[in-house]
Amino acid sequence: MTDFLNCHGELFLNESLAKHTSWRVGGNARQLYKPTDKADLGQFLSQLPVEEPVLWLGLGSNLLVRDGGFLGTVISTAGILQDFTVNDDSIEAEVGVYCSKLAKQAAKASLSGGAFFAGIPGTFGGALAMNAGAHGTETWSLVSQVTTVDRRGQFHIRTPDEFDVSYRQVIGPKEEWFIAGKVDFEQGDQAHETAEIKSLLKRRNETQPTNQPCAGSVFRNPENDFAGRLIETLGLKGLTVGGAAVSEKHANFIVNTGDAKAADIESLISLVQQKVAQAHGVNLQTEVHIVGEVA
Repeated sequence: MTDFLNCHGELFLNESLAKHTSWRVGGNARQLYKPTDKADLGQFLSQLPVEEPVLWLGLGSNLLVRDGGFLGTVISTAGILQDFTVNDDSIEAEVGVYCSKLAKQAAKASLSGGAFFAGIPGTFGGALAMNAGAHGTETWSLVSQVTTVDRRGQFHIRTPDEFDVSYRQVIGPKEEWFIAGKVDFEQGDQAHETAEIKSLLKRRNETQPTNQPCAGSVFRNPENDFAGRLIETLGLKGLTVGGAAVSEKHANFIVNTGDAKAADIESLISLVQQKVAQAHGVNLQTEVHIVGEVA
């Protein structure tokens, strides 16, 4: 590290984000930083210019980076920020913890209510940021406390009443990002919870294209309906633009068939939106976040 004082993580310049996103597409980041721990992250942030665009990246699901890349700093938490504490009726986890691990550790501790996390293909940080949910349960229904970090590298302990939480959206203090969170559970039965996780994963593998590059559900479900149902009724499974295709397994998933560009995926998203709006009068909103520059 030569550009940032007292920082010990890894700094990559002009880093391809296709290597860091589950769709396996996207241009380069101007720079990408992998901190060693929470303190190192705070030190790094304190030295960034206040106007610098910042993008946080976990496993890179639920994210489409355009082919022109991201003209700013990407902070990657993949494989780091994974401290984890199991209490009598709660779990405290940093944002790099995989949601699947959160589910399994809750079950192992005989805590009930966390099995749904097994159906979220990302990190706890992403689940906090977007109120991720699966099988009728959402992340913030369990959250009792979070830790955030601001632009100056200062950390804050915050409670849910400081955030505006809704379906797949969380709005909190400006320019603060999640570092850790505490989720509360009920006491349960280990065998039952473990069986529930296995059942959810089996259903996911049977109904979702887990063997192809994708980013999870593309569209939010409209009220009292399902985006996948609306798309499927129009016979759009298999619809392609370039190397991007609407999944044959689940119509609310778009897959990279091997050589897709981010532009292909974004064009296919728009095409599906247009067709659903024309046929059903429903304006589908994206669940995936689209960032970066057009090539």
